[in-house]
Amino acid sequence: MHLAAQAGVRYAMENPSSYVHSNIAGFVSLLEVCKSVNPQPSIVWASSSSVYGLNSKVPFSEKDRTDQPASLYAATKKAGEEIAHTYNHIYGLSLTGLRFFTVYGPWGRPDMAYFFFTRDILKGKAIPIFEGANHGTVARDFTFIDDIVRGCLASLDTSEKSTGSGGKKKGPAQLRVYNLGNTSPVPVGDLVSILERLLKVKANRKIMTLPRNGDVQFTHANISLAHKELGYMPTTDLQTGLKKFVSWYLRFYASGKKSGS
Repeated sequence: MHLAAQAGVRYAMENPSSYVHSNIAGFVSLLEVCKSVNPQPSIVWASSSSVYGLNSKVPFSEKDRTDQPASLYAATKKAGEEIAHTYNHIYGLSLTGLRFFTVYGPWGRPDMAYFFFTRDILKGKAIPIFEGANHGTVARDFTFIDDIVRGCLASLDTSEKSTGSGGKKKGPAQLRVYNLGNTSPVPVGDLVSILERLLKVKANRKIMTLPRNGDVQFTHANISLAHKELGYMPTTDLQTGLKKFVSWYLRFYASGKKSGS
């Protein structure tokens, strides 16, 4: 299970080389080792819903085009999918890429909106609520970590063996890509309203136009393939998931010694 990556859309504008180093060179380094060992492992790895880029057809399906990324992060994850195809084709590595949709929950990434919204609401700081062109709603298919973990385990459990040996392919090998999302996009303003209720604090909202920094206006997963082949079916709505996150957050930072940044 290969989850290591340089994540996040916006930071790619500040430090692009870190994305190429981790998501492309790092992935190739891993595959180079895997192709040569005997027996070869099968690999499940983290792609991203960001590969759908500027697609306007929703919900996003694995059959949809992924050739118009909106960020360098998305481009490196798309490159990973093409690299996976290459190593599968030449060396017989069994590879499964998982396109995660806005994963959230306890122990999440502090650079994600739900996390720093929670921190800044508690501090009384203004939080940016982005909107698209013509005041269009920005929405995300928020997926709770427990549901994602179940999808990851199902991917591992259904992985077939790689077919190569000593760096040489002996036969066709499994190559898969799945969406792991929640199938119910929620406007970012609604996310803030849920956090206000859970934290019992009114947010200082600052409405802003969505900047051209790689963020897209919406994400929405079609998970029918993952449901059919993995038995994947998310069970956690955003209200329930955020309640668990806020409970963790308040415990984790209760000492006042830990910084939320």
